[in-house]
Amino acid sequence: MSGMFKTSLLLILFCFPIVLFAQHGPAISGRITAFDGQPIELVSISIVELKKGTLTDNNGNYSIEEIAPGTYTLRIQLLGAPQKDFKIEVVPGRPAILDYQLPKENIQALQEVRIIGNTNKFSKKESYYVSRLPLKNLENPQVYNVVPKELIEEQMAIDLGSISKNVPGAGLPMIANQGRVTFRQRGFETEPNARNGVAGAAFATLDPVNLERVEAIKGPSATLFGTNISSSYGGLYNRVTKKPFNGFGGEVAFTGGSWNYNRLTVDVNTPVNKEKTMLFRLNGATTFQKSFQDMGFTNNLSLAPSFSYQITDRLSLLLDVEFGQEKGTSVVRFNPYTGGGKTLSIADMKFPYKRLFLSNDLAYQTQMMNIFAQINYKISEHWTSQTVVSRARSSINGYINALNGRTDSTLRASVINGYTTFIATDIQQNFIGDFNIGKFRNRMVIGLDYYNNSNSFDRTTVAGPTINFQHPGASYRLGKSTIDSLVARATGTAIRNENNGDNSYAAYASDVFNITKNLMAMVSLRVDYYRAQGTHSIIYDTTAAGTNYHQTALSPKLGLVYEVLKDKVSVFGSYMNGFFHETGTDYEGNAFKPEEGNQLEGGVKVDVWQHKLVGTLSCYDIRVKNVVIADLEHNGYSKQNGTQRSKGLEAEITVNPVRGLNIVAGYAYNDSKYTKSDSATLGLRPALSGPPNMWNFWASYHISSGNLNGLGFGFGGNGGDQSYQTNTATTKITIPSYVMLDASVFYERSKYRIGVKIDNLTSQKAWSVRLTPQPPTRVLGSFALKF
Repeated sequence: MSGMFKTSLLLILFCFPIVLFAQHGPAISGRITAFDGQPIELVSISIVELKKGTLTDNNGNYSIEEIAPGTYTLRIQLLGAPQKDFKIEVVPGRPAILDYQLPKENIQALQEVRIIGNTNKFSKKESYYVSRLPLKNLENPQVYNVVPKELIEEQMAIDLGSISKNVPGAGLPMIANQGRVTFRQRGFETEPNARNGVAGAAFATLDPVNLERVEAIKGPSATLFGTNISSSYGGLYNRVTKKPFNGFGGEVAFTGGSWNYNRLTVDVNTPVNKEKTMLFRLNGATTFQKSFQDMGFTNNLSLAPSFSYQITDRLSLLLDVEFGQEKGTSVVRFNPYTGGGKTLSIADMKFPYKRLFLSNDLAYQTQMMNIFAQINYKISEHWTSQTVVSRARSSINGYINALNGRTDSTLRASVINGYTTFIATDIQQNFIGDFNIGKFRNRMVIGLDYYNNSNSFDRTTVAGPTINFQHPGASYRLGKSTIDSLVARATGTAIRNENNGDNSYAAYASDVFNITKNLMAMVSLRVDYYRAQGTHSIIYDTTAAGTNYHQTALSPKLGLVYEVLKDKVSVFGSYMNGFFHETGTDYEGNAFKPEEGNQLEGGVKVDVWQHKLVGTLSCYDIRVKNVVIADLEHNGYSKQNGTQRSKGLEAEITVNPVRGLNIVAGYAYNDSKYTKSDSATLGLRPALSGPPNMWNFWASYHISSGNLNGLGFGFGGNGGDQSYQTNTATTKITIPSYVMLDASVFYERSKYRIGVKIDNLTSQKAWSVRLTPQPPTRVLGSFALKF
């Protein structure tokens, strides 16, 4: 890491101004709570006559100071709830106190008003982002899983791959060459490229230091999210970031462990002005680690400042930034030789588990800058305007590689050297309503969405010498000097120097209609117009034929929910749609249509025993059509009549059976196959779709009284069946089944936390879908100071 960024981090950490405010004169104070008595933070409290206000803190408390004696109107504004005005008198020498409890349930609103406290700390399921509406989990006909910060902290999860262990069906994370991570979901690849519900794409490592929670949204979700934030037919991952809160506090932590792992994190929050309507929070991390293999390292820095401003009692602004830069070596990506036809496991190929085959001087450098701005305005008691602007930029410079099999015992490294940038802009305007038509409640979102994607490539791909990986010689490792000499001589197709981009314009609407108090129907539709700008060669100043095209897609979503026991048990059924734009024509010159995936799903959700038991059980059936496949009757052409089916079952439960004991468990079964394709794959499970059966669990016990108060233990793991890296009629490269177990012990007090975590207790050998070896037993120790 450069000295400049180390210096910048130290300046931010140690020179950041801490704002302290003293109370002078009479004050109006009180506490705001939800219908069930839980405190609510970030509620706008203002004195109408003085145009003076503040926000509630994380205990629901508020205080407006320096108030002259008199009678005032105290206004309580909460997005998603009616405005409330109260008359209150300020008298010298007597406290003016006004507490208020919401008369009906209001879950997290648009400005991320958070209800604090939950009996089961791992079962915080409520989310605005999944439906863009204030719907409870039990009211939502879509399935989603939430990994909250409490679980992330307890498991000492230091990367997105570790966090995803808690999502049923996620499988082993696939690490791409620049640190980017993807997961399996319902048989399809899924990326964590949504941030706070809008595009936050990153072709780089995403540090979890600023995460409040991760939401795994299941099934085709193009109706509300489009296809521009890597939502697949399996769903999408939404990263919900930490927001400023009304108060001063934070944490500094250090984690160290195996293979020279060193990680320093900081979280500092403070009000900026005396009224505490302007709030600032900074999350940062710097991490260095070596690989468990003979070579390999990563060294990164992440800074994530966020700022919120309650401009008026109706208008609020949220601004947050993610900045990251990393230098490191590519992980192993092995593409075995598939000639001759064979069925073979990666475990039997004698491919070295702990060799990188490349030197540390073949490193990449990435930089990421994501900027997110959200403006909320309460138009009326029933309608709110939400404007969102997101800008995401990632750049990659240096060397990224793959290892390609030449024979059953040899390989050649394919190395890309050069510079690449990805820039994405997303602008959304939403109008969210909660109103009655007669006695029927409607919750509605009407939105417009503009997305621009712009990419630039200036890089060269070369192949290294052939190496016998089963019996490597003394000079098997490939270095920078060899690659640079090959790059200097490269010509023709080895050089990629081009720009490409596209624009999407969409309008969508979704309405949840209460037919009765317990029966709800969701009706949603998206209209999406896509225009590709084409692939433009900078060298030849030409645009590739067929790459500048346009398409229009419709994406519906329907759902029914019936609460068998109000706020406790619901049954649901839904139809959801996803699509991907396709370029090209068939033999007869017909332009391809968007590929589509349609899902039917039904199941049951429960939230009982005062939130101590929360769970979901569902069955789904996804059918993909308009898949482009090779036209074997017309050489060199394609046709659009391929189909695929993915069906399965998912279950998730979080339970708090006794005080201090928390259990999270999940199971996912997936049956995927090509139902119409070429003869090589017809009727087979798609490669890279992950294991058919996967499970996960985590159990922890936290002693909450006596001399050992604060001591806790955790144990869990995840596993999966055999899966495929290649699966055709003639060749099958399999990945063995796996069981990976973890354990932790921790001790937490109000001012500090100590923890030790052991990942992969049995040093199970396992591989991702890219045949990347997973680390053996890893030990981590952590110490955090809280203030």
